[in-house]
Amino acid sequence: MEENKKIEGPAVSAENTENKPAQTRQSGGEANNDRGSDRHRGRGKDRNKRNDRGRRGRSDRRPDNRSDRNDRNDRRRDADRSRGRRDKPRHCVRSQPPGEVKREILANTSFEETRVAVLENDRLVELQWERRNSKSIVGNIYKGKVENVLPGISSAFINIGFDKNAYLYISDVIGDTRRPIDKILKKGQEVMIQVAKESIGTKGMKVTMEVSLPGRYLVFTPTQQSVGISKHIADSAERKRISEIMDRLMQDTLKGLGVVVRTEAEGAGEDELRREAAFLVDEWRSIEEKFKTESSPSLLHEDSALPVQIARDLLSDSVYVYLLDKKSDYEAVFGYVSRISPELENRIRYYDAKTPIFTAFNIEPEIEKLRQIKVQLPSGGTIVIQEAESLCAIDVNTGRFTGSKTQEDTVTLNNVEAAVEIAHQLRLRNIGGIIVVDFIDMKKASNRQKVMEAFAGAVKNDRAKIRILPITRLGLIEMTRERRRESTISLMTDECPGCFGSGRVLSSESIRIRVQREIFELTQGRPGGTIRLVLHPVLAEAFKAKQAVMEENVHRSVTISNDANLQYEDYRIILE
Repeated sequence: MEENKKIEGPAVSAENTENKPAQTRQSGGEANNDRGSDRHRGRGKDRNKRNDRGRRGRSDRRPDNRSDRNDRNDRRRDADRSRGRRDKPRHCVRSQPPGEVKREILANTSFEETRVAVLENDRLVELQWERRNSKSIVGNIYKGKVENVLPGISSAFINIGFDKNAYLYISDVIGDTRRPIDKILKKGQEVMIQVAKESIGTKGMKVTMEVSLPGRYLVFTPTQQSVGISKHIADSAERKRISEIMDRLMQDTLKGLGVVVRTEAEGAGEDELRREAAFLVDEWRSIEEKFKTESSPSLLHEDSALPVQIARDLLSDSVYVYLLDKKSDYEAVFGYVSRISPELENRIRYYDAKTPIFTAFNIEPEIEKLRQIKVQLPSGGTIVIQEAESLCAIDVNTGRFTGSKTQEDTVTLNNVEAAVEIAHQLRLRNIGGIIVVDFIDMKKASNRQKVMEAFAGAVKNDRAKIRILPITRLGLIEMTRERRRESTISLMTDECPGCFGSGRVLSSESIRIRVQREIFELTQGRPGGTIRLVLHPVLAEAFKAKQAVMEENVHRSVTISNDANLQYEDYRIILE
């Protein structure tokens, strides 16, 4: 087994391996959106110091007081201490090699939710969210009962104990799928299913009968009888070594049941693989016993808590540190890692500083920015992100970016910047389904290809399955991104009661014309008397600017007052 590597001090050393996007579960492929690990040599940088410097530079108009500086210093010390850094002379600090990614994972548990942030080179790239009242059920295994079989859409609906029945498509059914689904499943039949996608919007959850149990090195697929090895393990000698180990495990441990070898198994010893295979088999036997004894609908197996899932799926030599601020979560993750990857024990750390972990690492402001639909690009351009229930439209604009060369070069540079930022935002906001990106038109095919290559390169670290279609002559890119859970925005927000989810309200001009029309209907156009209007404060100011015009139109004197308790579009008309 590889010698344990310490992360005391600023540097972490490990060998390099390739990093690839997620693959579907199939023979020769990867399972459960696994990625190959990037083993690297990197050092932690004082990100908070950099951010503080930027904040001071942006606040020249107001003096910085001593208490603000002390607060920033406290947060910086808390973040540095939690990373395991020590004060060292400047000549002892090594720079991070170019092209390598330093990853950090931060887990915050407070009250009724757990949030996990993934940082790459000090930038937030992924945010996982779980709440107690809406805990994720993806990966859970249930004993369900077939409620309806609809051969017209080759689907069945399974009752697993929720308000909405789960949706089962014929491709996820075990059996001869060339036959109609009503020949395979019958109403009232009890089946074992696993949740593949949560309920999103008005759609129920999507389930499959092809159950899988993920581990760190292996994904156990008991409904199959084949062995698959991740294609991200490229070395032929290593593939042969793993194949020989799996042949032995298939005979004495797996007993002919299927398994997929994950990228993380590269370099793992036979004892480690055998130990995990035996654990997964025991877990499967327990699920089978519950299926025989439990009545339907019932839960047979619940996936691990979010912090442990993150350790299982993301923790590798490429992760500099995994910080958790709740003691029980830390102990659960440390115990799991000690059992399956003891060489990574020293990456797990308990955060007990007085500054909240997401505040110390400047994550909270980044979360607040997720509600903005407009995102600025480095050169001055912008992208506008509009999410709908089943489609997301993204528009690219040059904004104030004018460039210094030809229009074609300016547009291409802006589009390349936008492609990189769009990939980042899709991953960060967890936007899935159909996505249409409207880039600025480019005349040259070579420039369109350059944007496509930049986009493909930017999404390679995304764990979700992504399919990108070629860019059109109009500058449109159509793509799909795997959606297993609702987007971060959907989780964080509710529909606005003022605009009914449209994101827009009536203009002051539209409301003023409507008010004039209603006044005219009330007075039948008769002159004389006074009209008192009570409006939202913002509208009141706009109405006062047009007060003379209103009085001329309604043939009466108009007085305007404001009430901060009114909704923006609400108003009161009082005849005096």
